[in-house]
Amino acid sequence: MHTLMEDLRHIVGGAHVYTDGDLTAWEQDWRKRSHGKALAVVRPASTDEVALVVKACALFRKVNPASGVSIVPQGGNTGLVVGATPDESGCQIVLSLQRMKNVRSLDADNLTLTAEAGCILQSLQDCAEEADFLFPLSMASEGSCTIGGNLGSNAGGTQVLRYGNTRELCLGLEVVSAQGEVWHGLTGLRKDNTGYDLRDLFIGSEGTLGIITAATLKLYPLPAAQLTAWAAVPSLGQAIDLLGLAHRHLGAGLTGFEAMGQFALSLVTKHFPHLHVPLRLNSPYCVLLENSDHESETHARTRFEHLLETALDQGCVTDAVVAGSLSQARQLWHIRESIPLAQVEEGLNIKHDISIPVSHLSDFVQATDSLLQESIPGVRLVNFGHLGDGNLHYNVQAPEGMNAAEFLRKHEENVNSLVFDSVAKFKGSISAEHGVGSLKVNTLEKYKSPVALEMMRAIKRALDPQNLMNPGRVIRV
Repeated sequence: MHTLMEDLRHIVGGAHVYTDGDLTAWEQDWRKRSHGKALAVVRPASTDEVALVVKACALFRKVNPASGVSIVPQGGNTGLVVGATPDESGCQIVLSLQRMKNVRSLDADNLTLTAEAGCILQSLQDCAEEADFLFPLSMASEGSCTIGGNLGSNAGGTQVLRYGNTRELCLGLEVVSAQGEVWHGLTGLRKDNTGYDLRDLFIGSEGTLGIITAATLKLYPLPAAQLTAWAAVPSLGQAIDLLGLAHRHLGAGLTGFEAMGQFALSLVTKHFPHLHVPLRLNSPYCVLLENSDHESETHARTRFEHLLETALDQGCVTDAVVAGSLSQARQLWHIRESIPLAQVEEGLNIKHDISIPVSHLSDFVQATDSLLQESIPGVRLVNFGHLGDGNLHYNVQAPEGMNAAEFLRKHEENVNSLVFDSVAKFKGSISAEHGVGSLKVNTLEKYKSPVALEMMRAIKRALDPQNLMNPGRVIRV
C-alpha cells in the first residue's frame, strides 16, 4: 500500500491525498446510514490525473490481487442508496471529482454546454442562464450535487415530465475506463448512429464501469414566462385526472407536476413553521404545477387559469392558487423541496424511490397503504413525488411515539418486501431515479429478470475484469 500511496501523491500532489484525520465528509453517506473506512481520499484536478490514478490502482491490484484495492468515484456525496462511499474494508480509494469543476465551453449555436464532472448542478444552471439559456435538470440537492453524480445515477428531478432524466439531457461523455484509458466522446451531435451507444451505457452505471470526467449537455431557450400553481385535490386518482387535463391544455408547456400527501406536508408545517403551506388542512393531496410558455406571461396565465377553471368545474380540484410573482413561486417549490428535510427532522425512516405506470398509481397507493397499515398499526406514510412521470417517494415513518431506530431494526426488511412486491404487481420499478448503490443490490437480484442480470454481469466483466470500479454496487459479479 505504501508504494501505491507514493504513486498517488506523485500524480495529484501530496496535499490532495488524504489518509488520516476526519474523513467523514467522504466516508459517510448523506442519510448517515453508512460510515465506511477509506484507504485514501484522492482528489485529482484533471482527466489526465484521473486516468493516471486509475492506472496506478489497476496495476497495484494486478500485482497484489489480495490487497482488494478498488475505486469509489464520488461527486457531491448526496446519493441516497450508499453508492458513493467506501465500505468498511479500508481497501477502497475514494476518488473525489470535486476539484474538476470547470465549464469548458458553451456553444450557443449548437445549444450545448460542456462541463467537468465536479461542476455543481446549480452552477451549471446559473452559467446557462447567464447566457440566456435553460439547463432544465432541477432537484432539491442542486446546490451541492454534481453533474458527474447526476449522470452516474441518471438523476431525475422536477422537470423530467418535459425534459427527461439526465440521460436525455446528455449528448456526449468523457470517460476514464477501468484500465485508465480515456474515451473522448464529448460530441455535441444529436444524431450519431455509429454502433453501440457507449454514452447511455455509462450513464446510470453508478461508477461501476468507468469514471465520467466531463459531459456535453443540452441547453434550451429560456421561457418567456414560467408560472406555478398549487392545487388541492380530493384524491390521488383525481390528481391523475388533473394531470390529463394539464397535458391537454398546456401540452409541452407543462414542465412540472408534483403530488404531495397531507401527512408529508404536515411534517413541513411541524418542523419548518415559517413555511406557510396552502390548502393543506382540507385536502388529502396537493399538487404543484409548473407552466413554461415561450410566448408571453399573458398567454401563459390565460392558459393556466383556463386549465384550473376546467379542473374546478370537473371536480378534480377543490381549490387552487397561482403564484403572483417569482418569489411566491419559489416559496411554493421550497415547500415541496423541504419534505425530505422535514423527514430527517422527524427521524429515521424507510425510503422508497419507485415508479409505477401513471394509470396504476392510485390503485398501487390504495392497496399498499392498506397492506402497511394492517401490518404495522399506526404507521405513517410520507407519500410525495413526481406524479407527472410516475415516480413516487413512498416513504414509511414509524408510528407516533415509537423509537425510529427500533422501528427500522424491527420492520425495515418486511416493509421493503411488502412495498417492492406491490411495485412488481403493478408493473413498476424499485428504483426510479436514486439508483441501486449498495442498498438495493440484493433487492435488484430478486426483482430483475435473470436474463437482464446476466447481461449486466457480462458488461461489467468485459469492461472491468478486475472488478476495480465501485465493486458491490448495482450488480455483483
